[in-house]
Amino acid sequence: MNQVKNKFKYGTLLIFWPLFGLLFLYLERFRNVKDYVATYCRMDDFIPFNELFIIPYMFWFVYLAGMISYLFFRDKENFLRLMKYIIFTNTVALIIFILFPTCQNLRPSVFPRDNIFTRFIGLFYQFDTNTNVAPSLHVLDSVAVMSAAMNAKQFRSLKWKFAFVTVGFLICISTVFLKQHSIIDVFIAVPICFFADWLFYGELISRKERVQV
Repeated sequence: MNQVKNKFKYGTLLIFWPLFGLLFLYLERFRNVKDYVATYCRMDDFIPFNELFIIPYMFWFVYLAGMISYLFFRDKENFLRLMKYIIFTNTVALIIFILFPTCQNLRPSVFPRDNIFTRFIGLFYQFDTNTNVAPSLHVLDSVAVMSAAMNAKQFRSLKWKFAFVTVGFLICISTVFLKQHSIIDVFIAVPICFFADWLFYGELISRKERVQV
């Protein structure tokens, strides 16, 4: 009985996702904004478009949902920390989207190559707007998964840590190589992640250091 109650208690955090999705959909599709601030810096011009990065970009969904699902069933404490991390960072992002609407104008008008990846990206561009880009949600959530992996006893081996960091890094840089984000959007996400990491994992890291001493 207690296990059922605990699962329900932890499971209520998942309500965040439909609530977040509805508000994000409103901001993307239905909010009337006359002037978006375009994020751009000269570094963006030196980052070439590369359609192969659609693979890690789309893998973000598996990366995020997979970790949340795994921790929900195997590590309730880390699940709780991960969800609090995500709720905090994504809520901060929504507040920024509301107060400072941003967009990016970096998408190529013509793809340099014609293949299955560029065709898919063309369709994806039609579905996904170029608004509400700073900070990048892909970066926020990827770093959240990396933080959870670094602090989960199930993934304490160097091989697991290397795998999670590598995949997370590829997802983060995929956002700029697909011209979904300016590098500025990545830079804005980083300090938010650092603060969330300290907020939700700092105590845990300090506890591990005390145990080692």
